[in-house]
Order: sequence, then C-alpha cells, then structure tokens
Amino acid sequence: MKKIVSYMMTGILLLSFLLTGCGSPEPQTGKKMSMYYINTAETKVEVHEQYLNTKTLDEQLDETMRYLSTTPEKLEYKAPLDMGFRVLDYEVEDGKLLINVDKAYSELSPTTEVLVRAAIVRTLTQLPNVKYVGITVEDSQLYDNAGEMVGWMNADQFINNDGNEINTYELVKVKLYFANAAGDKLIASYREKHYSTNTPLERFVVEELIAGPSGQIEGLYPVINPETKIVNILTKDGICYVNLDSNFLTVINNVSTEVAVYSIVNSLVELDNINKVQILVNGEVPPTFNNSTFERNLDYVTTLEQ
Repeated sequence: MKKIVSYMMTGILLLSFLLTGCGSPEPQTGKKMSMYYINTAETKVEVHEQYLNTKTLDEQLDETMRYLSTTPEKLEYKAPLDMGFRVLDYEVEDGKLLINVDKAYSELSPTTEVLVRAAIVRTLTQLPNVKYVGITVEDSQLYDNAGEMVGWMNADQFINNDGNEINTYELVKVKLYFANAAGDKLIASYREKHYSTNTPLERFVVEELIAGPSGQIEGLYPVINPETKIVNILTKDGICYVNLDSNFLTVINNVSTEVAVYSIVNSLVELDNINKVQILVNGEVPPTFNNSTFERNLDYVTTLEQ
C-alpha cells in the first residue's frame, strides 16, 4: 500500500502547480489532465487544466494524488483530498484504485461528500491504469447519506451538466427500457446514478437511453441511434414533449422506430410527473407516426431469457 500525507508535495510540483494556477505563459508538456477541485462555497466542482511531469503510470498516479491533496494558497478552490480528512493509503490493481481514508471523511456534509467523490473519480479515471475508484473508511465499506453502499465508481456515474462545472447532485434510480437481441421487444432495466440537479430528470432519462445499456447486464441492446441529439425537452400538464434531431429516425440493431418510440415513452412515464409523451423530430411530428401523443404501452415489453 502506498502512503501519502495531504500536506506533502515536492517543491518542483508545487511551483509548477502555482504557476499553472496563476496563468503562467510558459509552455507545458507532459500528459494533459483535467483536475477537478471544489469551490470554496462547497457547492460545485471546478475544472483546472494541469500537465503531469512524470511518465510511468505509477508515477502519474502518485503525482495526481499529490495535486488532489494540496490546495495552493490564494486560489479560490479546495483540493478534494484536503477537506479535513486524511488518505491513509491507496492501491491500484487491475484498473481499480482503492483509496482508504480516515474516519474524519464521515464528518463531511452529504453535498460535500458527493462533490469530493465526483472530483476524485472524474480526475483519476483519466489515467489509463485507473478505470474505477473505490473509497473505504479505515478499511470499512463506504455508505452514502441514504444508507446505500458505495461501490466501485467511474466517471459516468457523475453527470457533468455543462462541461465546466458540476453542480449539486442527487442520487436517482430510474427505470429504462432497452431492446432485446431481436430488436422487436423492450426489456426494463434499472439505472442508478448521481445527476446534476440543474438537469431536468426527463432529459437525464432520454440521455441515458441514447447512451445505451451499461454492458453490465447481458441481453440488453441499444434502442436509439447514439448519434441522436436532444433539441429540447419540456414537460407541461403531465405531457413530456421530446424534440430530437433527424438521427432518431435512423434505426439501429433492427430496432424499428416504433419500438424506439416506446422505449422513450415507457421510460418517461415511469416518472411521477409524466402521463403522456409527444415525440417530435426537429420540431415536427414525423408523418410516419400513427399518433402525435403516446401513452405507456407494455405490449412491447418482455423479460430477459434465463
């Protein structure tokens, strides 16, 4: 196990870090990283560009951990590993980085704790030898504020709403419908993620459908063309209006447009505030649609074959 102390950093690294924070005009070399830090109000995560000076994978991990453990003076953000707790040790094996912290970590407020995890995970999973990050508290399993066990995390679990900052998160569990192997039926699957509260939940649902199944469950297949872009989404009086670009009409995996429509409809109607869904393509109802507004249709739903 490797030991780090949150105050320690070599003089060269600290000087490089401070110069970068102050906008040094000197050219930078090495691996480019997006370092995620927490603003002083502890309400969001900010991104700062940094270049690593080391070359080997182990050295890059050590250097990144030092950056995340040191808050330079006169800069208006906090390092996620310098928030009043200590990292006792860390170890990476088979792409999984396990960080062991002391009990002071448990004293973080729920919002700050999620932001700390978001900053750590989104930064460290940029390293080629780190695919997942886990956190233990003095070798004990970490649980979130809702009492749910926090397992291995990757960057996709923390939705970045605008590419520049991550705002407050909520943990949400949604029911999504993906295609079966033949592409003629839908199969329900639950997905649990932290998402930005600045993002409407219905948009989050459609984004996740476009992203496709996670791959952790066999037998689920993408149902919507991944090139599809969301023009806008609006919910009013129980009807969710989903406006997509024309890529939605290009089918994939033998999935018909009708099956793709009901993947969106059935997924959105699972939300408490939505009863019906209207799907538009570039602001218009496609002439191939039989209806302008759709309700839940479970005739297309099946279950995974055992």
